[in-house]
Amino acid sequence: MSQTLALLRSLAERGPSTAASLASTVGLPRSTAYHLLAVLSEEGFVVHLPAARRWALGPMAFSVGQAFLRYDPREALARPLIMALADDVGHTAHLGVLHGVEVVYLIKESSRHRKDSPTLITGIGVHLPAATTASGRAMLAHLPSDQLRALMSTPDAFIGRTGRGPRSLSTLRRTLSAEQAHGYAHEVGEVLEGYASVAAAVLDRAGRPAASVSVTYRLDERVDVAEIGRAVARAAEAISLRG
Repeated sequence: MSQTLALLRSLAERGPSTAASLASTVGLPRSTAYHLLAVLSEEGFVVHLPAARRWALGPMAFSVGQAFLRYDPREALARPLIMALADDVGHTAHLGVLHGVEVVYLIKESSRHRKDSPTLITGIGVHLPAATTASGRAMLAHLPSDQLRALMSTPDAFIGRTGRGPRSLSTLRRTLSAEQAHGYAHEVGEVLEGYASVAAAVLDRAGRPAASVSVTYRLDERVDVAEIGRAVARAAEAISLRG
């Protein structure tokens, strides 16, 4: 067990690595390292990148790491900021985390200044594809390139709800690059017809994506998307600093 954990720890700290370098770092015979990597691969904790001849953390490893946030005090610290954001922009605000290739929502707050808050599918505990949600893409944009490739290598990584949004890793990379240039992620009708969302990542002390803050609005409402983007980014930064 300790050898297995040592391999996972090394991949988390160093990023995608060859089996030989992992064996050397952890102090294992190569045959043992290969065997443990094969077992971890079967369970989804690591994936092999044939083109790079390296191993990387897989979807299950990301899921375990993000599950910590469900019981992290960061959620309690974030709630008042999410509530304030919803009131500030007049739309529903969320806090979400990555769970494999999906986003799971931990907090959902509607604006207390309006009585006609829409009924959304982004409720607490709901899972949605990360590639087609603003919440997910805000976090994916901050993953190292090799980790993004490893995470999005599963067959269900690009299954969408409305037929819109990225359908391949190359398309996703272009989308992430464009959204980073704006300073926030933005999806229109990719999750639910007639709705759009804006999101920004909450980063940990190492600059890794720990969560995301998002705001969802109806497309038939007149909104200033850039202003919402700035408000979302400020809230995400405030949560990052508190964490």
